[in-house]
Amino acid sequence: MKVESLSLDREALESYLSSLYEGQVRVFNVRELRDGQDQDRLKEFGYGSPLLIEFTCDDQEERAVLHTMSPDSFGHERSSDRARSLLLDRATFNALPRHVRSLDVGAFTSGGELLSLGEAEEFFHLTQYAPGYPYVRDLQRLAVSDRLSPDDEAQAIALADYLVQIHALKKSKPVLYRRRIRDLLGHGEGITGMLDGYPPDFALAPTSHLEEIERQCVTWRWRIKGLDHRLSQVHGDFHPWNVLLQEDGGFMLLDRSRGAWGEPADDVSAMTINYLLFSLRQRGEMTGPFCRLYDLFWARYLEESGDDEVLTVVQPFYAWRALVVAHPVWYPDLASTVREALFRFVERVLATERFEPGRVADYLA
Repeated sequence: MKVESLSLDREALESYLSSLYEGQVRVFNVRELRDGQDQDRLKEFGYGSPLLIEFTCDDQEERAVLHTMSPDSFGHERSSDRARSLLLDRATFNALPRHVRSLDVGAFTSGGELLSLGEAEEFFHLTQYAPGYPYVRDLQRLAVSDRLSPDDEAQAIALADYLVQIHALKKSKPVLYRRRIRDLLGHGEGITGMLDGYPPDFALAPTSHLEEIERQCVTWRWRIKGLDHRLSQVHGDFHPWNVLLQEDGGFMLLDRSRGAWGEPADDVSAMTINYLLFSLRQRGEMTGPFCRLYDLFWARYLEESGDDEVLTVVQPFYAWRALVVAHPVWYPDLASTVREALFRFVERVLATERFEPGRVADYLA
C-alpha cells in the first residue's frame, strides 16, 4: 500500500476503531483536514494529508485525526524511517502540556486492514482532534493589515512564556544532548539534509557557498555539543503552523518532533525565524509589526528564563531554520531578495559568537 494513494475501507476502519474504543463504531464522515485548518500556500512541501474521521461509538459522537507520512528525501526515504517518526510521536505527544493527545499508533497491511504491526507496510498515527486555527493565519493577517493589536502582542508573549515553562524541565543525560546536536547537522531534516536538497544549479546558493556553511556548522557542533547541562524538555518544531489558536484564547500544539529532550534554542529559533520571514516578505527588511513581535518574544523569553547562554548557542539553530525557509523545495514562492537576505542572515549569525536579537536588522542588511 502506498501512502500517496491511500484509500480507507470503511468496514476496516470501523473494525479498528471499535476495537480501540471498545464499543460499536459507525463512521459517518472522512475528509482531508488540510483545508479546514491551513489554507496557506507558502509552505507547499510536507507530509501526508491528515484525515478527519467523524464517527459514533455507542451513539456518542467522536472525532479523531489519522496521520500518515509520505516518502521524501529528508530522512523519510524508507518505510522504517516513517515508522520511527510516528512511533516517536506516540511516545512523546502525551508528555507535553497543551499538546494534542496521541490515541494510538498502528499500521496498514497490504490488504488495507488497520491492525497490529506484524504485517505492516506503512504506519499511521491517530491523535486527538483539536479545534482552532493555525497561528500562521494571524501572521498572514498582519502581513495584509500591517496593524498590530494588543492581542497580537499578548499572543507572542504567551508563546514565549510557554517555552519558558517547558524548558524549565531539565534532564541530566549527556548522550541525549549530543544526539540532538548531532541530528541538528546530520539528520535528513537537519542542516546537511537541507543543504543536500538544494538544486545543484541554484544561483543564489552555489555548491561552494553551501559547503562553507556546512563547514561553519560543523565547527559550531564541536563548540556546543558538550553543553549537556542545557538539556531541556522541548517541542522540537515550534513554528506557527504547529500552534492552534482556540476560541478561549488558549492554544494547542501539533507535531512535536525529534524527541522529548533537546536544546531550548531550537524552539526559540523555530518560532522567531518566522517573524523574520514574514517581515522580509512584507517589507524587505526587519521593521514594522513582525519586528515588534520578534523583539517582544526574545525580550520575554530572556527575561523569564534567565537563559543568557542561549545567545551563544542559537547560531547553528538559526542557520538551520533559515536554510529551511529559504529552501526552494519547502518554500517555492519566495522572492529572490528574500532568499538573499536569509542567506546573509545565515552567514553573519554563524560568524558571531554572541547573537544579539536587537541587531537582527544588521544581520539581514
